[in-house]
Amino acid sequence: MLPACGLGGKTLLTAGLAGLLLYLAGHPLPHKGQCGKLLVLASVLYALFKSLGVLGPSEVEVSDICERRKMNVAHGLAWSFYLGYLRLVLPHLEDSITKFHATHQANSPFRSRGSRKLLILIPLNANISHKLEDEDDNIHFYDNLPNNEINRAGVRGRVYKHSVYRVLDGDGKAHECVVEYATPLLTLYSMSQESSAGFGEPERRQQVLLFYRTLQDILDHSLECRNRYTLILLKDEHEDDPHVLSKAILRHLQQQEKEEFCLTPPPHQETEHPLSSTPSSLPINNYWHHPDPMSREPTLMFSLERPLPLKEPVENTDDYQGRQ
Repeated sequence: MLPACGLGGKTLLTAGLAGLLLYLAGHPLPHKGQCGKLLVLASVLYALFKSLGVLGPSEVEVSDICERRKMNVAHGLAWSFYLGYLRLVLPHLEDSITKFHATHQANSPFRSRGSRKLLILIPLNANISHKLEDEDDNIHFYDNLPNNEINRAGVRGRVYKHSVYRVLDGDGKAHECVVEYATPLLTLYSMSQESSAGFGEPERRQQVLLFYRTLQDILDHSLECRNRYTLILLKDEHEDDPHVLSKAILRHLQQQEKEEFCLTPPPHQETEHPLSSTPSSLPINNYWHHPDPMSREPTLMFSLERPLPLKEPVENTDDYQGRQ
């Protein structure tokens, strides 16, 4: 942490040399006749600091400047992934799942609302496998969603597709979901393998985290993609577990199912009064009347009749004429 903040060995060595020069100069500040010596000393110290690289920005400052000025590789990749892919396909994801469900209704896929979102996997090490079943044998390829054809950059009917996977839990129950890796991470991983790119493993991990934060911030402000995606950051803390990928996917699916709210009223709302022998709902003029409206949950009632116009005010002058 200290070297990253600019307090490394060079800084300490330069501070020691500066103290030694000030000691040898004999503290020229109190004497008015030694201004020339002070200027020479300041020039020597500046040249010494500059040659040792102490006056340059630290790693933390460089990272902060690049992040604020949007100069990082991950920042550009996140915007490219959003503008060139997610913003195009996510608005059509619900229709594709509906068409897929109509053709696979016997198997009843996508039972939960969470499985109807696009799960985007972002591994911290940027190591992506092209087949999910190669990483976890609890994940099996099921089928592809219907293709989306979009005219893009001069290509007529460019095809965009998503794959459906079945993820098995501990009880062997299958959960269908649309899941894929964030493809820009392939670029980050390839850059770290090229010596000419000057992009090592520490820089790659930092860029993956920045890619995740930037993409999350972009999608949070996107109306086209809202409630249609889930970002899953995969850490490499449990690489020894062969089912770490399926557990991460199932954990997010279960979390989304718990966060759902039932917007439809319960099927049995009307209950009989415990002290009354008559039913709580009686037909009156072909309408059901509830003598105890607080015995059930409130529901919204809409009238199908057309609204009537307001009655215009009618002037009545009989009282005024009678007074005269």
